[in-house]
Amino acid sequence: MRPVLLLATLETKSEEAGYLRDALARNGIAARIVDISLASGPEIRDHGKKLRRMEEVAEAASSHLARETPGDAAAAIGLGGGTGGEIALRVLRTLPFDFPKFLITTLPFDPRVAVADNSIVVIPTVADIEGMNSSLRQVLDNTAMMLTGLAAGTSPAVPARKSVGLSTLGVTRKSARAIIDRLRKAGHEATAFHANGYGGAAFARFAREGEFVGVIDMTVHEMTRMQVAGAHVSMPDRFTAAGSLPRVVLPGGLNFIGLGEFEQIEDSYLARPHYRHSGYFTHVKMTADEMERVCTELAAALNRAEAPTELVLPMGGFSHEDCPGGAIEDRDLREIAASVLEESAVGYATRRLDAHINDQETAELAVDTLLSAMRKGMPDD
Repeated sequence: MRPVLLLATLETKSEEAGYLRDALARNGIAARIVDISLASGPEIRDHGKKLRRMEEVAEAASSHLARETPGDAAAAIGLGGGTGGEIALRVLRTLPFDFPKFLITTLPFDPRVAVADNSIVVIPTVADIEGMNSSLRQVLDNTAMMLTGLAAGTSPAVPARKSVGLSTLGVTRKSARAIIDRLRKAGHEATAFHANGYGGAAFARFAREGEFVGVIDMTVHEMTRMQVAGAHVSMPDRFTAAGSLPRVVLPGGLNFIGLGEFEQIEDSYLARPHYRHSGYFTHVKMTADEMERVCTELAAALNRAEAPTELVLPMGGFSHEDCPGGAIEDRDLREIAASVLEESAVGYATRRLDAHINDQETAELAVDTLLSAMRKGMPDD
């Protein structure tokens, strides 16, 4: 049975960490505890000093775990509240993205930024981690059972295989499915990423780490979040990380701003054409000035391409509500986008298509264009 690496602030969470250690031991799993306490004695009142100390502890623990993983360990798990949970997340983020990682926390912060480009499973305790009780025991016991499965199980050997990176959203899903199916018939897998302001960080990381053989970046909606509005994580190389790969780009979702719950949207945005994509998300149409600015930035990123890059412009619509009768349909806005992207093209080619982004014709052209570029001497394994 492989051991589990357990990160915890023993200064404040020794009882809870001890309970999880014992729960694992009952199942025959050894826990190697890594103390991520600040070891500061009295509470640090100087906030700058505390932040520096948190960084020091995280760096020391990361160096320690680098020597332990992937090694013989089955997984790494962090246990902590606000401060301890944040330190644990910093450490877990330094581990390989495919290594099993977990965080038990009270969720006193938004974890999306920390886990955007990483495979960290967050286990909320709901109640605070401040002394044992029946609710917390249940959470820790359930976690121990889950970790036991990882420690005892043997995953089948899966040959490493690069895939085609694909960006998508619900507003472009129809075309994404057609692209995946067509790639599969051609002998290629696709790895899709949700272009919601967070998935793009993982997309860029996969590209940086050589996981792709080519890219169909069909949903560049995150450019609107980065340049105009909407929640997102910092991802400075979102549109450049794949520049050394054959790539096809489409303006999926470029016509709207992805905002939150309808009741929380500013009146100035609601004065524009918009629609409620779901109970949590509202899509607001871009203005002409915003579209010009966003396309100028996108063109600048694409012009840095080092490999064949083609921008396909489906002039029938950039998202599922950008169509005749759609809530945010706007031909003029599409024309602005196409003109800016065409006039700015230096490091990439452009092609207009008299179809909607979700049409079968668009999906077929995107795949055929990519496969043609990949056949021209680019690696395909």
